[in-house]
Amino acid sequence: MEPSDYPLTEVPRSDRKGLVSTSLVLLGFTFFTSTMWAGGTLGEAFAIGELLWIILAGNLLLGGYAATLAYIACKSGLNSVLMGRFCFGEVGSKLSDVILGFTQIGWYAWGTATIALILVKTTGIPEAYTTPLMVFFGLAFCLTAMVGYRGLDLLSRFAVPAMLIFILISLYKGLIDVGGLEGLASQIPTATMNVTAAITIVFGTFVSGGTQATNWSRFASTPKVAVIATLAAFFVGNGLMVLTGALGALIYQQADIVDVLLAQGLVVLAVLMLFLNIWTTQDNTIYNFAVAGCNLLRTDKRRIVTVSGAMIGTVLAIGGMYNLLIPFLVLLGTFIPPIGGVIMADFWLKHKGQYPTLAEARLPAFNWQGLGAYVIGSAAAYASPVLPPVAGVLAAVIGYGALSYLPSRSAAVAVTKS
Repeated sequence: MEPSDYPLTEVPRSDRKGLVSTSLVLLGFTFFTSTMWAGGTLGEAFAIGELLWIILAGNLLLGGYAATLAYIACKSGLNSVLMGRFCFGEVGSKLSDVILGFTQIGWYAWGTATIALILVKTTGIPEAYTTPLMVFFGLAFCLTAMVGYRGLDLLSRFAVPAMLIFILISLYKGLIDVGGLEGLASQIPTATMNVTAAITIVFGTFVSGGTQATNWSRFASTPKVAVIATLAAFFVGNGLMVLTGALGALIYQQADIVDVLLAQGLVVLAVLMLFLNIWTTQDNTIYNFAVAGCNLLRTDKRRIVTVSGAMIGTVLAIGGMYNLLIPFLVLLGTFIPPIGGVIMADFWLKHKGQYPTLAEARLPAFNWQGLGAYVIGSAAAYASPVLPPVAGVLAAVIGYGALSYLPSRSAAVAVTKS
């Protein structure tokens, strides 16, 4: 019988993974089209020298945030939604389940629609096939996620090196087309943006993914492996995606690597890149939804939840709701980072760097300190004109520390063993 990937319990030491496996799965997650679009926005607004510093700063913040959560996840064996039981309470954690789960199902709808629309556009397939393609890909992309970590690992071992090769080929050809480094440096920005907003875009575009990357970093063999793998994905990998989008916009006025490859005449590589890019993110995305859904419903039937989520995402894609969901999902990016801030504060301030096991813990129905800190962090992120995601995390940590001095109003309830 296949392991369930422990949706309601800690990952045991016997099922932990090494650096290569953990890194490839996380890299497969961060190789995402929307990140390149964000980079394209920056490429239109900054010269190459300033652009590199912005990408470095934004991804250092993102990598540090995700790596901190990865350390906690590996040490405890828990993902963010299970850690939410400690910082938000047994019932209160359903708040984070809904927020994180809905965000992922929205992105799944977007990815499912995107691959169908691009295939129709680039291959000349009749438009009548758009909906059938959405149905096919909506269900097909969840197959590796149904297998679980092992399925994601097997796909990533092939897809990540292939995508890296395609990207390097494209970057090399781009440098030749633009006239080398000298030609690249001579490119003049066509838009304006302040540096703070640019760093916010780099950090905020994938911060929701960083919050849920604990689904895989908890499988790491040691905290050191978890931190290194997460930095490789969210600092190096995500940084490469932003840079690729930025250079594509600078040279070809196209941010997406698929469009760039098409502009370079590399049609076969473009189609392969489209499949691998979308697939490695889609299966991770629906896996994230399944994990949040299992905690919300308190069920270990992860595969059933996975298929159900894929069906919901497919229906949303067919209905065109992805056009309405994306702005809302971007807004949710403001409200997701404070969840990570509350987790960090709860782990170190209250539990002194060591959770009890879920089977032994006695948790309140609602942890009002954690919930209050989340409200404080979300309000700060929403109102902050400077780096909203960072402001949200810091305010949540500070708020949790301040609220910890108040007496708890909740009676403890025993956790039902899963």
